[in-house]
Amino acid sequence: MKDFQYITNAHPAYIENLYNDFIKNPETVDADMRSFFEGFDFAVSNYNGTTNGKSVAGNGVLADQIATPAIQLDKEFNVYQLILAYRRKGHLIAITNPIRERKDRKANLGLENFGFSEADLVSEFEAGKFVGLGKTSLKNIVAHLQKCYTTHVGIEFSAVNSRKKRDYLINAVEHTMLQPVPLEQKKRILQKLNEGVMFEKFLHTKYIGQKRFSLEGGETTIAALDAIINTASANGVQEVVIGMAHRGRLNILANILGKTYEQIFSEFEGTATPDTTMGSGDVKYHLGFSSEVETDLGNKINLKLCPNPSHLEAVDPVVVGFARSKADVLYNSDFDKILPILIHGDASVAGQGVVYEVLQMCNLKGYYTGGTIHFVINNQIGFTTDFDDARSADYCTSIAAMVKAPVLHVNGDDPEMVVKAVQIATQYRQEFNNDIFVDMVCYRKHGHNEGDEPKFTQPQLYALIDKHLNPREVYTQYLIQNGEADAQELAKDMEKQFLADLQERLDDVKQHPLPYTFQKPELWWKSLRKATPADFDKSPATAVSESNFKLLFEGLMKWPADFKPLRKVEKLLQDKIKLFNEEHKIDWATGELMAYGSLLIEGKDVRMSGQDVKRGTFSHRHSVLYDEITNAEYNRLNHFTEMQAPFRIYNSLLSEYAVLGFEYGYSMANPNALVIWEAQFGDFCNGAQTMIDQFIVAAETKWQRMNGVVMLLPHGYEGQGPEHSSARMERFLQMCAEMNIVITNITTAANLFHVLRRQLTWSFRKPLINFSPKANLRHPGSYSAASEFTNSRFREVLDDDFIDDAAEVKKVLFCSGKIYFDLAERQLKDNRKDVAIVRVEQIHPIPQKQLDELYKKYSKAIWHWVQEEPLNMGAATFLRMNLKNINFFIISRIQSASTATGYAKIHAKEQTEIIDTAFSI
Repeated sequence: MKDFQYITNAHPAYIENLYNDFIKNPETVDADMRSFFEGFDFAVSNYNGTTNGKSVAGNGVLADQIATPAIQLDKEFNVYQLILAYRRKGHLIAITNPIRERKDRKANLGLENFGFSEADLVSEFEAGKFVGLGKTSLKNIVAHLQKCYTTHVGIEFSAVNSRKKRDYLINAVEHTMLQPVPLEQKKRILQKLNEGVMFEKFLHTKYIGQKRFSLEGGETTIAALDAIINTASANGVQEVVIGMAHRGRLNILANILGKTYEQIFSEFEGTATPDTTMGSGDVKYHLGFSSEVETDLGNKINLKLCPNPSHLEAVDPVVVGFARSKADVLYNSDFDKILPILIHGDASVAGQGVVYEVLQMCNLKGYYTGGTIHFVINNQIGFTTDFDDARSADYCTSIAAMVKAPVLHVNGDDPEMVVKAVQIATQYRQEFNNDIFVDMVCYRKHGHNEGDEPKFTQPQLYALIDKHLNPREVYTQYLIQNGEADAQELAKDMEKQFLADLQERLDDVKQHPLPYTFQKPELWWKSLRKATPADFDKSPATAVSESNFKLLFEGLMKWPADFKPLRKVEKLLQDKIKLFNEEHKIDWATGELMAYGSLLIEGKDVRMSGQDVKRGTFSHRHSVLYDEITNAEYNRLNHFTEMQAPFRIYNSLLSEYAVLGFEYGYSMANPNALVIWEAQFGDFCNGAQTMIDQFIVAAETKWQRMNGVVMLLPHGYEGQGPEHSSARMERFLQMCAEMNIVITNITTAANLFHVLRRQLTWSFRKPLINFSPKANLRHPGSYSAASEFTNSRFREVLDDDFIDDAAEVKKVLFCSGKIYFDLAERQLKDNRKDVAIVRVEQIHPIPQKQLDELYKKYSKAIWHWVQEEPLNMGAATFLRMNLKNINFFIISRIQSASTATGYAKIHAKEQTEIIDTAFSI
């Protein structure tokens, strides 16, 4: 809040002078002062009720007569400032903690802070109109503000600078939230609390001591999610995508998504049957689920809970990427139809950087989803750490202010207020399509898991928790003591029903799984199959017709007549045209863009993001041109045909973790979309390692979820130092097993074209990690003949065209990527017909059959694997361990802790040594 002491303590004449300024030009006055002058019926005695010969009336409108008597404008303004202060800082003293007293956050909301004393409480003020009370006593105004802002909900919206949004929130808190809860809604709330508590009691009774990461203490979450889904459905939402960590996941699966108790306890007993809905190969509290439920209004709504590892917030970007993809493919980018919900823990939302990255995406064109509802299950503790040791901010949600997202802090023991809060949050999201947070303060009944002893580190807190009733018991007692007669009977009846339902579950009474209708993208997924080893013996046909080749090439090389591209870019394109006309060849960048274009004209979606991907980090792609005069954009891939799909390409925020997660989620939603993330430099994927480890390489095994996301990682040793040389190929190869991912290091434009098309041609999906060139993007050796685009397919291994007679070959140098061009240059220079160079374009799955054929062909030769990377990096160790039937030596840099030297002369010396060694006799 701004410090208005200089105003509230000022002489009345100062306020009058400000009013004079307001009359002349409202924009020169502070926004809060402007609101005061606009909205208040006042008269200033020394104006004699007139301004410039005209009388003054409320809302800044001039009138002929003054209806109200002269008043002390400064006192009235002090009341107005009191109102503003409660709106801005009332959350600091709201009773949102169900377990312990709140810390003193120095809200300074006492009367004395606004120039009042107890004696002023009986005085009446016109400023009461600002809270809808009209002229009334200061006592009534304060009581109303305390009721609105300091009871079981506290709203934080100081960062919201849109007046429309602020007015919406003020109206919600000062009017909507004060409305009584209808009996039917009370019944619904109690029903959901019963379900939440019953589920935990069931598991606690049946599976004593087993880890389940219970929701106990935060069961109001179930009522909250139920209210969000019902409110969302009533406001046009057709699908909800949820991401959360393990705390409470099983309860939400049972009571929100409708997963049966039988399905859940079969997972406890380790007898679950793998399928594409449940997933397999992971602990029960990591699994995802899909369902279709009927809301209280009878609407059908599709629910998705994304699988997530124990990396807590790692699922956040996956959820929003999934939602964006569904919006694009199913809802014509109508974001009102699909709602992402992220359920956070208080410690993780405050502590994990991916939350910041995801929030920073929320209003960016390439990552916008129409707003996310963030629901925090704030159990005031992270593992065993108290919040005083877990954050520096006042709130775990303080990061929300960065994107001007409001926060509703609410007491988890008041389920009616929680439900009101999430209803307002859902309506706000639908109205303004922005993010909003609900911070439900509750507690954790047990330790981090059910076998943990929390009193080791939190004896005082858990002494309080031990004596505390659960939210269902608290609400039941509230209804019996404070509710109308019907509510009292309802509570008693539902108590009996609760006990009966619990016994029924313990007796293993069968539940019927909810019926489910597969969506169009899910049917696409179901039409795919699992890969087999035979699928990697030879790539499928991916060539295009000559007519489509012509359409794509010509379409890429033109732009509108009134568009003026940058002169350098125009020359680049003219050079590509010249290359094709004179040599009938296609360069690397054109081959890549033609791959995307070929999919677009076939009706497939293509999406690409990363830092500077529109032009490419190394200025090779230029998929989007910029007018040098107007800066207008021209997307070169959106103009092949009228019926084609759009090319979605976005320069990303400077993030790897969240952006890669978003693209993975986007690809997860739609198997018919080619989704590409390009790192600015390959080793920048280090910042996204969690996504790679937990999702990209393991998801098919853990959760039975295929994915075809593509990672382009610039890789190659050119003396640019340790952070711009290696994309850490060895890390990816170390994680290769069960044909989980495809690793390529491609050297020709045609092979790049075919490998990208292969991603959607296969009848299965695999993540592709391609180690892309940097210096060799313009190397003539990477150019491909046009015929290779119309008559070929991806070639996993490239033999040596320089060799005339295989029988004369004494040495075979097999390699991948950039080192090939250095080897080929020496081979040509020295005319070494006795040394063959074999390129391994795909390293995993290993193209064993093709290599076996070449090993037989060059049977008299000694084989050497040649790589630029140090011996402990690159593909050497992987090949030594996995390549069968071929005996070979290794030529590389010596083992090193760092990927590369930062000194150009040392780099050149090392590179020369590799080449010299390779060609030594």
